[in-house]
Amino acid sequence: MKTKIDIESWNRKDHFRFFSQFEEPFFGVTVQLDCTKAYQDAKARDRSFFLYYLYRALKAANETEPFCYRIIEKEVFRFDTVNASPTINRGNGTFGFSYMDYNKNEDLFYRNAREVIQVVQQSEGLVPAVSGENVIHFSAVPWLNFTSLSHARSFTFPDSCPKISFGKITEQNGQRTMPVSIHVHHALMDGYHVGLFVEKYQALMNGE
Repeated sequence: MKTKIDIESWNRKDHFRFFSQFEEPFFGVTVQLDCTKAYQDAKARDRSFFLYYLYRALKAANETEPFCYRIIEKEVFRFDTVNASPTINRGNGTFGFSYMDYNKNEDLFYRNAREVIQVVQQSEGLVPAVSGENVIHFSAVPWLNFTSLSHARSFTFPDSCPKISFGKITEQNGQRTMPVSIHVHHALMDGYHVGLFVEKYQALMNGE
């Protein structure tokens, strides 16, 4: 389900019209996320840490309204739910695209996500996932402790989906951190809104 936003009465009307004209309307930031407690919790529960932090990122996005906005045919809509379209790494060094529905019940999300991962890992090629506009593009780069990241994009293809990437976990003095890159459409949100997402995401990783 989605609801159309009345752009004329929207307090971001001018921002939307301004940034919608850009050839590259996305902006991105990279933050260091403290995942000390989250890593411990995932291991204690015998959970995949990838799915553990992916679920919390998706939950934080669903609870941060601008991450649920999409531009469709020059109109803005708010989706009731946004789902995940993450890349899945394979043992042969390739990856495939996937699609995972968000579920407020973490156990159900985890169970369904594991099945999706198994299918992609046993397949070949990119296997483009069938998904709509209400997704977030996730990717994991667990080999690199990056400080910035850019994305390959087709500028002629209309796209307003957020893109979130996770890097290598590093440990220092008992604290584990992980770089997280967040790219979003500037016509739909600003740094303030990304900050709200990061704050909520960190709280969920802390078990709050």
